Amino acid sequence: MRLARALDDKKYDVRLRDKLIADKKLAYSDVESYISNLSDDTTIATTTDEVANKSSNESSEENS
Repeated sequence: MRLARALDDKKYDVRLRDKLIADKKLAYSDVESYISNLSDDTTIATTTDEVANKSSNESSEENS
């Protein structure tokens, strides 16, 4: 089951979906539906600056 799910998710990969749409193997409406059903994870997102600052602060504390 996991393999089938993984292969199904691959068709929505931005690197593949345009080709699949052009080849008529994927409908654009399916892509729109998939994107609209994705959950909003902005509340748990972390930027690279936040990670870098955290790492920098931890290094400073260890050296003190």
